[in-house]
Amino acid sequence: MLPSFLVALSILLRNDFAAAEPPIVSLSYGTFQGLTEGNLTKFLGVPFGQAYVQPALISSMIRVEVFTLHSGRFEVPRAPGQLQGVQNATTLGPACPQQALSLLPVPFVPGKYPISEACLMLDILSPTTLNSNSNAPVFVWIFGGGFEVGNSRDIDVSPVVERSIDTDEPVIVVTPNYRVSAFGFLAGKEVDAAGITNLGIRDQIFALRWVQKHIAAFGGDPDRVVVGGPSAGAISTSLLLLSNKQNSNALFRGAFMESGAPWTLPSVADSDLQSTYDSLVIANNCSAASDSLECLRRIPFESIMATVNRTLDIFSYRSLSLFWTPYIDGDVISRDPLVSVSQGLYATIPLMIGNADDEGTSFSFSNQNITYVHPVVAGKFPESAQERMQTQIGHLYPEDPTQGSPFGTGTAYQLTPEYKWLAAFQGDFAFVGPRRSFLEKASVTQDAWSWLSKREKDTPFGAFHGSDVALWFPNNTTGETFAVDALSKYFAHHQLNQVNKNSMKSTSSIH
Repeated sequence: MLPSFLVALSILLRNDFAAAEPPIVSLSYGTFQGLTEGNLTKFLGVPFGQAYVQPALISSMIRVEVFTLHSGRFEVPRAPGQLQGVQNATTLGPACPQQALSLLPVPFVPGKYPISEACLMLDILSPTTLNSNSNAPVFVWIFGGGFEVGNSRDIDVSPVVERSIDTDEPVIVVTPNYRVSAFGFLAGKEVDAAGITNLGIRDQIFALRWVQKHIAAFGGDPDRVVVGGPSAGAISTSLLLLSNKQNSNALFRGAFMESGAPWTLPSVADSDLQSTYDSLVIANNCSAASDSLECLRRIPFESIMATVNRTLDIFSYRSLSLFWTPYIDGDVISRDPLVSVSQGLYATIPLMIGNADDEGTSFSFSNQNITYVHPVVAGKFPESAQERMQTQIGHLYPEDPTQGSPFGTGTAYQLTPEYKWLAAFQGDFAFVGPRRSFLEKASVTQDAWSWLSKREKDTPFGAFHGSDVALWFPNNTTGETFAVDALSKYFAHHQLNQVNKNSMKSTSSIH
């Protein structure tokens, strides 16, 4: 009996050992070893592109680490070099450089993680049951952060994967980094001439092309890719939807936009954007250089970061009149997004798009003493029309706190006489209005779903911008699964099964 028992035990031990073997995936440029956590397989910090400059100068919020860097600050992303040996993909990679924020008016705590210009990496989360033949739907999550901050680890996307397992509708989630602030959205005639416009959006497109090429090795179906995110991630998604020279809207089959829609943008040579470039050149002592852009590429990271941090951020008095923003370049963004929408120049694919009820509160906290139309408006209308628009806006958004945001709170939370009307206007102007405008057109050409979140109204911020993220990515202990089911099942799987790859038009419906 003893020999038989030992044989059985050895078989069991071999099986346990085999089950504990870490997952390995071989791609055309390298082999990666991930990890298994519960019923999820994770590949973390996988490079999808390369871009950077000097060795060694890398900032961290809690420590300094050294990464292998590549040439390419203020350059378009390119494919990673060939990697030798098995690469460790069990830890999150560094975030791209983050702009310092002047204040944090909503519950937001920046993470403590390494920062590097060598940041074009992504994470892949999938059910452990998948293999290279599974052809599961893929959700590419684009983080938000006002195009100034954010990285792939900001939101725990595992609830979507976990819930997809529970409902027997397995989904893979991919979370790429992209460059933000000056490193991703530097503009000006010099930038245009060098062909390096909208680098942050180019990074997103590059990540989507990586998904098309490599996701099958992880069990994903490149023909069933959904792109989405919150805030800047939603605006990015809306821009990727538009027709452009990069054909970005051919890289996915569904879109999810949480508090963000196509809105009007400046051009690459806009005087405000050019002055921002010029000020960065002056601040880094590059004015006398024959090639100011090349000079900026050679400035030590800590030095250029210090000058970028002195520009006004999204929580400064400028608020939604962003210093660092996507812009019309005739390539990545071919024309004003509102023109593209009006002409039907966007992908007619299933989409979900919604808002929180009080989108404008967190962006009005820093300019609550303003008594005239905010600069965010001044840049959007011709100078000749601004006086008329100011009068009309004053009529539509009276200084009556019962009509202001947070909506439905009566006279409460009137921080100043202007705060609630300004919050109401900015939320409508930047988020709710663009969503409604886009849906008015898109609901005729494709399946479209929308929502409005009216959660928590017990603070001066109400159901603030981004507060509905918890609906879609709840803590696993909350038991809130309706929105997760809608995302992982009805949208990412059911609807995409009905979309013909070669004929993207579908019936219309809004719920």
